Amino acid sequence: MKKVPKWIYYKQVFRSKFQAGCIKAKIEDNWTNGYEIGPLVEIKRLRTDKYVVRYTYDEIV
Repeated sequence: MKKVPKWIYYKQVFRSKFQAGCIKAKIEDNWTNGYEIGPLVEIKRLRTDKYVVRYTYDEIV
């Protein structure tokens, strides 16, 4: 059985993919020098042509 990740959505909706990409980079950079494994971060496009950033800590098997 494949494990479905539990996503955490960033609190803001962005008008451009560039803005969402900046937040994605910021989230990923927070774990670069840490001891923890960084989260999997994605940018999702909504039907309204806006973007959200979501991330998960679950290990996908």
